[in-house]
This record gives sequence, structure tokens and C-alpha cells, in this order.
Amino acid sequence: MLRNREIRFFMLVQSMITVIAAIMTAIFFSLEVAIAVTSISVILIIVSFYFTRWHYSELKKLSSSIRKIISGDYSLDVRDNDEGELSILKNDLYKVTFMLSEQSSLLQKDKLRLTDAISDISHQLKTPLTSMIVMSDLISDPTLDEDKRAEFTRNMRMQLERIEWLVSSLLKLSKIDAGTVLFKKDRIPVHSLVKRAVESILIPIDIKRQSLKISGDDNAIFIGDLNWTVEALINILKNCVEHTDEGGYIAISFSENPLYTEITIQDDGKGIDKEDLINIFKRFYKGKNAGEDSVGIGLALSYSIITNQQGDIEVRSEVDKGTTFQIKFYKQVI
Repeated sequence: MLRNREIRFFMLVQSMITVIAAIMTAIFFSLEVAIAVTSISVILIIVSFYFTRWHYSELKKLSSSIRKIISGDYSLDVRDNDEGELSILKNDLYKVTFMLSEQSSLLQKDKLRLTDAISDISHQLKTPLTSMIVMSDLISDPTLDEDKRAEFTRNMRMQLERIEWLVSSLLKLSKIDAGTVLFKKDRIPVHSLVKRAVESILIPIDIKRQSLKISGDDNAIFIGDLNWTVEALINILKNCVEHTDEGGYIAISFSENPLYTEITIQDDGKGIDKEDLINIFKRFYKGKNAGEDSVGIGLALSYSIITNQQGDIEVRSEVDKGTTFQIKFYKQVI
């Protein structure tokens, strides 16, 4: 404490005032009064010294706590229920420590998620890249049959398209997670939204000779971003087409009420196992009935797009009886 210049100066001033007061009292009054004044002044100086010493010891403890917090120890509890500025400082420091602890915990979770995501991405890219390396070596063989060369070239193109789709989807997911996507809030007729989404699956449906039924209120609208929502519906519809056998059906219906706009997509396909049902919106999750080319990113992207537009999506499914996706866009947050 005495290392502080202001404390030394303060005590020097107190001592000078005491001496001057003793001299003045002795001159104008008497020696007894001067002794009394000096004694009281000395007592006040001693009390002030010990109070200041206690104050500095508390500040020293706080300083030590701050150093521990800086080093990453967020378990400290410095709360104080007493009155006074020092107690307020302790309580504010505890609040800051608690906030830092929560942020540190979130950062650790983000690091784990990032590590898992990088691992999953590496795994997803490794397979097509390895396949293309093998096929490129085979294509470089001058004695290779032309039909085989054409087949390998076609397969390499398919693998490149798969990688392009994966990278594109991951970039979209990353933008949504980072909060950099500004979803528009346009009034969109639902029938226009469904028509745009269906266009991308007409050829696969025709190839598998599946039937498609669309019904709903032509006046139904929802407030949202057309392009992003089309992307969400396309991924869901592709999932339905993929898991529905030849000759099966896919039905799309939509309606609007005072609370929300609802879009229902139903198929009579293979269905989803109960164990998989709770995980289908997790990125890179592949269920038991997933195809070989599935990477488990499409439905995760759809979920992010819908939920970031005040929407909700539920799935009901039974094995060998089909699956129903129920999407709701709420008119206000509930």
C-alpha cells in the first residue's frame, strides 16, 4: 500500500495538518488542549491507515481474481451482498465473469462442431476425389477401350457435379449459420412457390413413372423469400422422389389460416425408421434407407431456411407406408 505515491502524500498531508493544529492549539489555547488535539488526530490517522489498508487488501484480492479470470478460470464467485461501491464492483465483475464463462462454453461447442463439420466434409469429398483419381489414371491409358473411356469420363463428370452441389450447399448453410443471409419478406402466392419447386423434379418423376398431385387454395400466400424457400422445397421433394418406388405417388397440398400458411408434402415411399426420424434434419446424417450418393445435407439446409423465416417443419413417417412433411410459416412469432 505504501508503495503508492498518493497514499504517502495523503499521510504526509495528514501529519502536517496534525503538527500545525497542535502548534496553533498550544499558542492560542493551552498545552493540554494541544495534546488532546494531537492524540485525536493521531487516532484518526491510525484509523484512516487501517481502513485504507483494508480497502487496498480487498482491491488486491479483486486484482488477483481478475488475473485468474484472464487465465481462463471462470469458476470464481466474487459476489458481495454488502452495500458500497466496492460491493457493486464485485457484483459487476461477477456478471462479466459469468458472461465470459458462457461465451467460452459456446466457443468450445462451436470448435467441436467445426471440427466435426470439417471431418464430415473431408469424408464426403474423399470418396469422389479418390474415385476420380483412379478413373483419371485409367483414362490416361492409351490402350483403353473407347466405350470404357466414355463411361469413366461420364462418371467423373457426375462426381464433379456431386462435389459442386456439396460445396454450394455447405456455403449456403454457412451463410445462414453466420447470419449473413437477409431473407426477403415478400408476399408470395403459394401456388407460384410450389410450381417453381416442382419444375426441378418433373424429369425424375417421369423417369420413375410416379404420379404427382397438387391441390390447395390459389389465394394462399406467405411472407418470405421466394428463391430460398424454393430451394428448401426442392430438397424435400428430391428426398420424396428418391425414396418412393416406381409407380408411387407424391402429393402436395397448401392452405392458409389466420395463424400460418401450411404446405404439406406426402409420399407413399419406403418411409423413415423411428431411429432416423429424429435425426433427419441433422447435417451429414444418413439414415438406413439413404442412397449411396446421399450426403445428408439437403434436408438440413431445408430446415435452416424454413426455421429462419419464422417457419417450422414436422415429419411423420411409417416404414413402407410413406412420409409426410408438414411445413408451417407463421404470420407472427409464437
